[in-house]
Amino acid sequence: MKQGEIWLVCFPKGTGHEYFKERPALIVESNSQLHLTSLVTIMPITSNVCVLEDIDFLIQKDAMNNLHRESVIKTGHLTGFDKSRFLKKIGKVDPVILVEVKKYLQIHFDI
Repeated sequence: MKQGEIWLVCFPKGTGHEYFKERPALIVESNSQLHLTSLVTIMPITSNVCVLEDIDFLIQKDAMNNLHRESVIKTGHLTGFDKSRFLKKIGKVDPVILVEVKKYLQIHFDI
């Protein structure tokens, strides 16, 4: 597992607007922190491009990310799950998108 990778993750049944079921997610936790605990910080990815908000990132499917269709990284749904919920690596996000996600995280945490 590495920052910037997209994994298929088993999201538990949620409430309200929480995402659930198996879905792709972007690992946003730094590589230096990934080995410290069994929890991994992620952002869910949805193929429902109609739910694109100002803080989200639209990503086109390509050979690098191996997504099935155009998708949205849901930055506002930042969460963490145990590594046992990670089913398989799908691909990785374009480095340009990862830089933009990191900029968002600085705003999100006011750092």
